[in-house]
Amino acid sequence: MFTSSGRTSRGANHTFEPHSRGFWIEGNVLSDLECDGLIEVAPMSLRGRSRAGARHLMSVPAIEAAAKDERLLRIAGRALGDGAVPFRATLFDKSALANWLVVWHQDTALPLEARNDSAEWGPWSLKAGVLYAHAPAWALSRVLALRISLDASTSDNGPLRVIPGSHLAGVLSDDEILDLARTQEKVEALVSRGGVLAMRPLLIHSSSKALGGQPRRVLHLEYADTLDLGPGLRLAIA
Repeated sequence: MFTSSGRTSRGANHTFEPHSRGFWIEGNVLSDLECDGLIEVAPMSLRGRSRAGARHLMSVPAIEAAAKDERLLRIAGRALGDGAVPFRATLFDKSALANWLVVWHQDTALPLEARNDSAEWGPWSLKAGVLYAHAPAWALSRVLALRISLDASTSDNGPLRVIPGSHLAGVLSDDEILDLARTQEKVEALVSRGGVLAMRPLLIHSSSKALGGQPRRVLHLEYADTLDLGPGLRLAIA
């Protein structure tokens, strides 16, 4: 499904330095055919599927291959270095039949192979058999998410909204997040089909409900500079 050859962009890429804004967009990374293929391998019948999508998809060979595609590794490497490795894959599927909003938040939970006693980690939870813990800022700073738009993201189909630079504030409380959301600049991250939104997990983000029937399917892939974050701290593949 995936080829190693590059593709010529049909439009300008909007590129932002990740350490200052916490996100950037790469246009025209995957072809329409590749997007169709990823949609086909993540069907409604997948184990772990919910109304909003499906989690823990790295066990699907085609999705693992996509996550390790050299084009995506190259994008992840801009923030994480040449050793960037994918560890988690999630499908988000917003449509007229499954329409939801997400309040302003940060992504702070990481999958781990084993529990540890450090006060920096937690609370802990188990999701579909995978152990998770809310992580400290230093660990989350070593992670980057690549969100592949399997459908074009428009102002009408509930796109992701972000607060540029908010990842630099560290792990925040719900009240602190809402305070920033009231006062700071917000940007709609609109991505064409086959484009990729790269973002730091601590970047404050949200999404509204879709206004029409146009779907917005996103394959959310997460990368780290290494799976071994420290003694007894190894990311799980999920």
